[in-house]
Amino acid sequence: MNDFLSLLPLLTICSGAILLMIMSAFEKLRLETASYISLGFFAVAFFIQLLVFGILDGPIFESLFNGMLVSSSFTSTAGLVILACGFFTSLNTNSYFRINVFGTLEFYAIMMFGVCGMLLLTMAHELITAFIAIEIMSLAIYILVGYDRASVTGTEAILKYLMLGAFAGAFFTMGTALVFGGVGSTKFVAIGKYLASNPAGTPLLIGGAFFILVAFCFKVAAFPFHAWVVDVYDGAATPVTGFMATALKAAVFTVFANFLAINTNLHGSWTTFLFYVAVLTMFGGNLIAIGQNNLKRMLAASGIVHSGYLLIALVAISSENFTGSVIGYYLAAYAAGTLGIFAALSYLGGEGEKRVTFDDFKGLAKVRPYSAAAITIFLLSMAGIPPTAGFMGKFYIITSAISAGQVALAVLGVVSSILSMWYYLRLIIAMYFHEAEEAFETRGSIFATAGTFVLAICVFAIGIYPIVI
Repeated sequence: MNDFLSLLPLLTICSGAILLMIMSAFEKLRLETASYISLGFFAVAFFIQLLVFGILDGPIFESLFNGMLVSSSFTSTAGLVILACGFFTSLNTNSYFRINVFGTLEFYAIMMFGVCGMLLLTMAHELITAFIAIEIMSLAIYILVGYDRASVTGTEAILKYLMLGAFAGAFFTMGTALVFGGVGSTKFVAIGKYLASNPAGTPLLIGGAFFILVAFCFKVAAFPFHAWVVDVYDGAATPVTGFMATALKAAVFTVFANFLAINTNLHGSWTTFLFYVAVLTMFGGNLIAIGQNNLKRMLAASGIVHSGYLLIALVAISSENFTGSVIGYYLAAYAAGTLGIFAALSYLGGEGEKRVTFDDFKGLAKVRPYSAAAITIFLLSMAGIPPTAGFMGKFYIITSAISAGQVALAVLGVVSSILSMWYYLRLIIAMYFHEAEEAFETRGSIFATAGTFVLAICVFAIGIYPIVI
């Protein structure tokens, strides 16, 4: 029964995806109705995940599935973040598709299948299972990115994202094969036991681990594997961009952390590698973001920077007593801020996403003060300004790095956070210190607006929630 409860959120979303896929064959079903159905399934799955949170810990169906899946407070936290991302994305698209009419019923089924892959990935405790989950997730995201077939930038985005996904899949497959050749198993537990008795490892195991880390770096847009990510985020529809930036990142970083926490020797072997990747990711992302005039491209580049902060947390984890609390907290804080600003852009962007640059939002505070205030909250959270969740997330990451003896990395993280304030404050200045050039008339449902303000509240609510490092 405990194993079934652990899988129940995944089974719920999978059932909803299949139901929507079947119902999409009926022409009488409206697009809005499909969004309401997806909202219902996401809400139910989130509630179930919340009920079983922290109660179940250990391998799922250990005798039946041979321990290929695992449930813990860390995987449950990641599941909650992913389900919340799916819920708020459905809210955003409900309004977005009233203005931009390329949406179809299958959109919500595909998004739910993507969430299925993400939930499976968070619980994966075996490399082949992880690969299957990554492919389920990636195939859904590919379709969502290029969903608007009339968009030239969308077509370019899906081509580039397919190339990135192909590289990541190839590296992961080769890494899995090498690890199996060196250890004789692809299970995380077996790899950990092998390293405990053979601390130095073997060339096959070392090479396989390197390829797997490279695949994860592709998926989280870490330097130097971040090529084309900004173009992909720019070409996708705004709600899809927000979904990719949050849910996908939560799923990949969860399995990334679980893989590194297999054994102290494995984590220690790659600490230096991850140190430099984290530093280059943070400062490389900042340099890209500073030069952007398009909001979606700026937010995509800032997502690269946030991947750098999460890499700091990976460097600082303790394999012997791994809880993932810092990573889970930061993923929740980052998701609230990022989903919030993309929700605002979903209804403020207008038809065809005509408002996309900093200049397009000049004077927004004078015409729509509440929307401007909500966007300001999200930007301040992403910049790490107290008392927001973003500040507390960065505080926990910096503290964990110092506790792990990575003082230099902690200092560089603070410097990177200071640099990021430039492009976040730039939008705030445009909204509050310029005269409005238009009336910012919007159409669509109230759902996106309501979701924006709920997420603004979440930014402060998460900020006051304490965790134990």
